[in-house]
Amino acid sequence: MVAWSRCAVWVKAELIRCQSSSSRSCRLYPYNQQRCGFRREAKRPETKNQNVMQKGKTSAPETGSRAVPPPPKGSRPTLFTPLMFTVGFTGCSFGVAAILQYETLKSRHQAARDKEESEKILQGSQDMAYWHDWWNRLPSLQRQLILLMSMVNNFWSILTEGQRTVTGIIAVNAVVLCCWRIPSMQRNMIKYFTSNPASKTRCLPMALSSFSHYSIIHMMANMYVLWIFSSTIVSLLGREQFLAVYLSAGVISTMASYMCKTATGRLYPSLGASGAVMAVIATVCVKVPEAKLGIVTLPMASFTVGRLLKVLVAIDAAGLVLGWRLFDHAAHLGGALFGIWYVAYGHSLIWRKREPLVKLWHGMRSPGSRGSRGGDGPESGGGGPRPQ
Repeated sequence: MVAWSRCAVWVKAELIRCQSSSSRSCRLYPYNQQRCGFRREAKRPETKNQNVMQKGKTSAPETGSRAVPPPPKGSRPTLFTPLMFTVGFTGCSFGVAAILQYETLKSRHQAARDKEESEKILQGSQDMAYWHDWWNRLPSLQRQLILLMSMVNNFWSILTEGQRTVTGIIAVNAVVLCCWRIPSMQRNMIKYFTSNPASKTRCLPMALSSFSHYSIIHMMANMYVLWIFSSTIVSLLGREQFLAVYLSAGVISTMASYMCKTATGRLYPSLGASGAVMAVIATVCVKVPEAKLGIVTLPMASFTVGRLLKVLVAIDAAGLVLGWRLFDHAAHLGGALFGIWYVAYGHSLIWRKREPLVKLWHGMRSPGSRGSRGGDGPESGGGGPRPQ
């Protein structure tokens, strides 16, 4: 009995062991299947990624179709409208300059008459005691303001006519430079104060970009050179003619830049008064090529302005041929060539033929003196005095 009972216990233990082993094998099998299944499922994300990539590839043309289509390879910006604007702006500049010269001479003549009459009136009424008492009665603030105004007036009277004219140009450039520092005006400044043949607004920036500088060093360099040549060129051309040449040179130099950029396909924006300043330098160099210039740091060294013009034109020509992009060399060359052409041909073709316009303006201003030959304005004696 004991043996049979032990045998039954052994059999029962073996059965339990087999059941437990079979149950383990049943638990391990699904695990193995799940493990294999995870391995198979690990390949599925790759297929999903491939599907996502395929969807992205198929959806890329959809997003690209919403963007602005690129321009054709052979297309170039048309320059007919900027060319017409250049011609019209140049003509209007010289026409307004001729009328402004007429008005200036007429106002000077009238001011001289008024000054003579006022001096005659004040000759018998100069009482120093009266003016001394009047000065003592003024408050201290008004005295300081009057003294400050007198100092400014004395400084202004010391400047030459050319320096006074250029002071206004420098002030406009300084205001535009300050506008570049205002964040809310950046979009309008880029639109109207930078010249780019690929831009939608191309005509107005041709004139405004000549007064625009983003860098203080750039503006100081251009305005310093303009200040140096201001007295000479205004004495040669006169204030009104100088302004017409300066404004026209800014637009013409920008037109030359447009043509070069369109031909080469390098459509990038430009700004600065370098083209107009180059026209001023070229005008002075052609008028007085033997004039001497010196260097501030080297006062013993001097050279002629004619040699300076040759060096500048050679540098800009080399930069244009070699593709230098530090400066707009096409604009520099355009301004220099315009200055040379104006001295050689433009002065006789444009400025000396202003007499009909001045007579027409005089007739509109004073209709009663149309048939009179002796007038107070510059129309008498063949269209007015010409600058020496």
